[in-house]
Amino acid sequence: MLLAKKTIVVTGAGSGIGQQLSLQLLQRGANVAGIDINAATLDETGRLASSAPGEFKGFQADITDPNKVNSLPAEVLAHFGTVDGIINNAGIIQPFRRVLDLTIEDINRVMAVNFYGTLYLTKAFLPLLLARPEAHIANVSSMGGFLPVPGQTLYGAAKAAVKLFTEGLYAELKDTHVKVTVVFPGAVATNIMQNSGLNVPKADTAGASEFKPISPREAAGQILRAIEKDQFRVVIGRDARAMDKLYRLNPKYAADLIQRKMRSLLG
Repeated sequence: MLLAKKTIVVTGAGSGIGQQLSLQLLQRGANVAGIDINAATLDETGRLASSAPGEFKGFQADITDPNKVNSLPAEVLAHFGTVDGIINNAGIIQPFRRVLDLTIEDINRVMAVNFYGTLYLTKAFLPLLLARPEAHIANVSSMGGFLPVPGQTLYGAAKAAVKLFTEGLYAELKDTHVKVTVVFPGAVATNIMQNSGLNVPKADTAGASEFKPISPREAAGQILRAIEKDQFRVVIGRDARAMDKLYRLNPKYAADLIQRKMRSLLG
């Protein structure tokens, strides 16, 4: 899908990949309805976007609230007149703990943001997308959505749900004008830990991967290129691509390898 002159909804638009998605969409001549729970970071994205060719409008919203999400299509339409695509990017990780040590509140929050937020946004905007001559849905899963990561088991379960939800959407919408892309980023240098309410020192995670995290700018660029090409699936980062291949060849060996890498985080 060509992005120029399209209106795209981006969740998590206040920081990280979501902010870069917004800015790069605007540079391509698209308009962006940026959604984030944090009004201050959303305003910062708006400030950075002020000189871009496209128009940015921020909408503060908690995507885990279905009532608020259901009100967003009308709000976006009132401002832009149309909606041509959504990028469900917002997400959080869980505390680095085994399932046994997670609280039900921890579990519900991770599932609510990562899976139900994606589901609510998609259902709310899908009728508008189906009415367009061409449209696109891109959902951000994770390397953890196809590979088990100890200490992030519930995060992985939520992202695996996003994976299968998106693949199911692709099949259901195949005969429509709505194209669907599922995204699997590996390590990206964002502030997801702080946004998730966690405080894990960098030294603790340094040995978790032999690959250098890529920048949010590069991750966003790869996502937008995938949308422009109507790709079904995009794997981002050398770590994600390597583990994707290894997990296909030998799932148990790949799971054991990640377990050894993550052991220090769990104690």
